Amino acid sequence: MRLAVLALLLLAVLPACRRSHAGAAQAATVVRVACTTQPQSTLVHVAAAKGYFARERLEVQSRNYTYGKAALQALLEGQADFATVAETPIMFNILKGETFLVIATIEASTLNNAVVGRKDAGIAGAADLKGKRIGYTPGTTSDFFLDSLLTTQGLTRRAITPVALKPEAMLAAIQAGQVDAVCTWNYPLAQIKRQLGPNGTTLFDRDIYTETFNLAASAAMVEQRPETVRAFLRALVQAERFVAEHPREAQAIVAAATSTEPATVREVWDAFNYRVRLDQTLLITLEDETRWAIRNRLTDRTAMPDYRACIHLDSLRQVRPEAVTAGW
Repeated sequence: MRLAVLALLLLAVLPACRRSHAGAAQAATVVRVACTTQPQSTLVHVAAAKGYFARERLEVQSRNYTYGKAALQALLEGQADFATVAETPIMFNILKGETFLVIATIEASTLNNAVVGRKDAGIAGAADLKGKRIGYTPGTTSDFFLDSLLTTQGLTRRAITPVALKPEAMLAAIQAGQVDAVCTWNYPLAQIKRQLGPNGTTLFDRDIYTETFNLAASAAMVEQRPETVRAFLRALVQAERFVAEHPREAQAIVAAATSTEPATVREVWDAFNYRVRLDQTLLITLEDETRWAIRNRLTDRTAMPDYRACIHLDSLRQVRPEAVTAGW
């Protein structure tokens, strides 16, 4: 009799368990991510491919953009909850009064930005940029790096003819001779260098600029869904470990996710440092770029904003305390 009662109880409980598991399976939180096809977004692509977001019960709906300025714009327009973006578009949009928060830096590099010039246009070194037509992408790291490189030669923007170009238009422009040089980043940088071959001169200067690539989030996401933010960061931390331990597989993931030739991914890989953190580099660079923007009248603002109010530290502190450096 006892066995019969137990059997009946099990029959009654099992459907409820199945419903409970089914409900749990459906409980993944949907988040929309505006992600770039640039190598700096590697951790996001790896976290998606390796199932780290899924483990955190996140259903990530990702849309790729060719550069961070466009990805951030998608966030500002309410089309995304998170965006991957360098600090220069962050700076310009904060100066405009836009509301969003930076929750982590996910990459940093001193080698990702460069000017590539044509030797047959008389460009053999940075001093030769004077009087030349130079393509750049306004409001991005390309904009800031170009002026920084000119400054090392005692030049200003008035010494050149700047030509505004999207990064994907630069290769065609320099090949056609519409510009003498371009200032850009990878992957376009690697592709342009390859196409110009011996006729190209690449001008790096790792001492003048450290690019940061960051994860931005809407204020609503941070304020109303804090556990979702922490879950997203946990997935990126797992991706960071994987990238460090399995670089070849990570490269293959990035190539597939961004429709980039695997050889190009491998070519630029060592230029980047993939770590989830928040340190003073971001703050210092934002303030340096703000002084540059004010000096060159690229903004109506005349005073430094409080960038600390736009950088959200608490979520990363809870996920990985050692990644948030002292001094904030």
